This record gives sequence, structure tokens and C-alpha cells, in this order.
Amino acid sequence: MDQGGAPPVFSASAEIDGDHLHVVVAGEVDMATADTMLQTALREPAGQITLDLRTVTFFDSAAIHALVRLAQEFPGTLTVRPSRQVRRVLEIAGLGEQGWLSPT
Repeated sequence: MDQGGAPPVFSASAEIDGDHLHVVVAGEVDMATADTMLQTALREPAGQITLDLRTVTFFDSAAIHALVRLAQEFPGTLTVRPSRQVRRVLEIAGLGEQGWLSPT
């Protein structure tokens, strides 16, 4: 049933500061947008990456897969700042204790 609302907004932007890449993602990360999140994070070479997901409202299995790929690409140098929704999905998926997941 059409709710008549606007479609969910997704955005992913990146800023580099020296060797640190800061990627900010907002909205719904799903099968249609997860690769954009991943490619935004991989676009710039960086020694350290922060993935800010604090304004992400939906995170599905495609998003989890993209996040795991980033963790493999940046072992020991990835920090993920999750929203409440993202943290819950990662906990359900068994990824709530990963070293790259920020406690706040």
C-alpha cells in the first residue's frame, strides 16, 4: 500500500584528512545502496577509515556484506560509528563484538 510519503533518502560522502578517510552515510543502506557506500569508502586511498553510520535508519544483509568487506580491506584501521538501528542489526548478525565497532 502506498503511504504517499517521499522515498527514503540515502547519501554517502567522504572527506580525507591526511591519511584518515571519514565517510558519512545517511538513510537506508540496502541492496540498492550498499555498493555505493562501499565504493565511497574505497574511492580514496587511506590508512585509516571512520564509517559514520549514526544517521542510518535501515541496514540489511547487503549492507552487512559491504561492511564486512570494508573490515577486510582495512584490518585494524576501520572504526564504525553505528546508529541504534545499525548496532542492533550487527548484534543480531553476531558482529556486535567486533573491534571495529565503536561503543558509542
